[in-house]
Amino acid sequence: MSSLQERLKQGIDELSLDIPDETQQKLIQYIELIAKWNKAFNLTAIRNIDEMLTLHLLDSLAVVPYISGNRVLDVGAGAGLPGIVLALCYPDKEFVLIDTNGKKTRFMTQARIELGLANVEVVHARVDDYGVDKIQPLKPFDAIISRAFASISDMLAYVGHLVTDKTSVLAMKADSENEISQMPEDYAISEIHELSVPGLQAKRQLLVIHKEAS
Repeated sequence: MSSLQERLKQGIDELSLDIPDETQQKLIQYIELIAKWNKAFNLTAIRNIDEMLTLHLLDSLAVVPYISGNRVLDVGAGAGLPGIVLALCYPDKEFVLIDTNGKKTRFMTQARIELGLANVEVVHARVDDYGVDKIQPLKPFDAIISRAFASISDMLAYVGHLVTDKTSVLAMKADSENEISQMPEDYAISEIHELSVPGLQAKRQLLVIHKEAS
């Protein structure tokens, strides 16, 4: 077992997650793919694969217990974080990963192929345009998640047309106090989860937001 695999397994144990060995191997394959593409394309500012394990994989895995419903949208998915990580952990859920950056959506498409992720759809578009011109309406999302995408108020403005009264909007944040105070009045925080990411001292939170009943 490589040192990366050992560290991943230890981190998964610390997060009290039950992730099969085969999935753990694919998670390692995924960050190795990011590291490979990063040499030619600027997918992420993190260059060291050991740091990727903590700052990308384990950070994304920390929200696994809070993903509910069958259809999930990852907004501003970048290199596929947390969407691809979550799709590996939840093969029975549908994931749509959207980003405006063509290089990043090409990477996610390649990762989808190499990792055998039949439950992932990659979309190259602005999220505020997504689904607007569809003749047939989009299937509703049970959850919409973002990681390092935008402020909470901006995120809600971008995804508002995709949010129903049954949609959970999940915002991964470092410090959200100022952003919460600027939220639109028709949304409310239903839960705040303090995340403990193995190997990371910085504060991490997951905010669960719902649209207020009109």
